[in-house]
Amino acid sequence: MATLKDIARKLDLSITQVSRALNDHSDVNEETRHRVKEAARALNYHPNVSARKLVSGRSGMVGLVVPQHRDMGEDGIFLEVIAGLSAQFSGRGMQFVLHIMAENEPAIPVYQKLIGKAMLDGFVLINPLDQDPRIAFLRKAGISFVVHGRSGPTQDYPYFDIENEQLAYDLTAHLTARGHRRIAFLNGIAGLHYVTERNHGYRRALADVGERPLDHLHLNSLMDEANGLIGTVRLFSGDAPRPTAIVCGNVRLARGVYQALSALGLSVPGDVSVVAHDDQLPSLRASAFFPALTVTKAPLRDSWEPLADCLAGAIEGKPLSTLQRIGDYSFIERNSVAGILPSQSASNR
Repeated sequence: MATLKDIARKLDLSITQVSRALNDHSDVNEETRHRVKEAARALNYHPNVSARKLVSGRSGMVGLVVPQHRDMGEDGIFLEVIAGLSAQFSGRGMQFVLHIMAENEPAIPVYQKLIGKAMLDGFVLINPLDQDPRIAFLRKAGISFVVHGRSGPTQDYPYFDIENEQLAYDLTAHLTARGHRRIAFLNGIAGLHYVTERNHGYRRALADVGERPLDHLHLNSLMDEANGLIGTVRLFSGDAPRPTAIVCGNVRLARGVYQALSALGLSVPGDVSVVAHDDQLPSLRASAFFPALTVTKAPLRDSWEPLADCLAGAIEGKPLSTLQRIGDYSFIERNSVAGILPSQSASNR
């Protein structure tokens, strides 16, 4: 196995220079860092984690802890998360470790065990709850972490997020501006913070036009195609007032909505208008829907670089103000929304 000495000999550098280049120290110029990392890859060099930790107090390893579920291998979003984070940390000379918990295993003991082994410098947290116990635990333990999203009223930790309340407001307001008042929202799992924020935005947009949200029109579920289909059938069954428009938490839900409306003999946008948030997954393009889907767009892949930056910065002790970032989203109007008259909204059942 190649060593630092082998790289130093190959490049005619000192071992100290090679070590500092591999660890991205600021006193090593970019050209030298590039040469050293290229040589390390060519020689198949792998750092000795124990030795690195003895010298620097850090292992160069960060972790992501996720619960096991049956469809992990087919979950496009999960695979996007793992591939994106792994590539970003690898590019920074850090090792990315995935730990999959057993089904129904409580999270905090898992973090306690991983911290006790003293092998990880920090963690990425995804899908934060409204009051997430992982954040409180890691903060108290003094362990570096970054959150994909936000949680709780006091956000004194590193994060990368988008403005979920505002994007849900924008989608709903786009519909109210075209006369819709009875608007359904197929949202994510209750208790997740971004789901709560999107519900606030939806309700705020309705309140702006004097409408009170109807409880039966706001549904929480896993955001996949099957639940989009089931939720839509539920919305158009029974005697409760039926929606003239549907906001979808993601494009996978929207695909299920389109399928259900077609099976029910309803057209988009002639009978029901549909909008969604688009994470822009490679396998599912909102522009390819028929009719093309109106969306707010924030590519999920744009999250990985700032998350890696923020965690690396937290480990290095950078100021918190530099480790809290908000990403942009765009609004794209296509052909899935039609305007209606107030009288149509009141009479349509």
